[in-house]
Amino acid sequence: MPQDVPNSTSDLLTLTEAAAFLRAPVATLRYWRHLGIGPEGFRLGRRLLYRREDLDRWVAEQRETQSTRR
Repeated sequence: MPQDVPNSTSDLLTLTEAAAFLRAPVATLRYWRHLGIGPEGFRLGRRLLYRREDLDRWVAEQRETQSTRR
């Protein structure tokens, strides 16, 4: 693989890894997904995966929303 192309699979997190990254229980991520308010994830076969960049974007959006409410 050329060095200028990032390894996109290393940026994919499982549900458990995403929960650890966000420091939230797995059940909370499942609930957020059910409500449609959590970070964007996708299914790859039977596995639910999250892109690290989507998690970072979602955290930034939450932080921005919180700062505009004050």
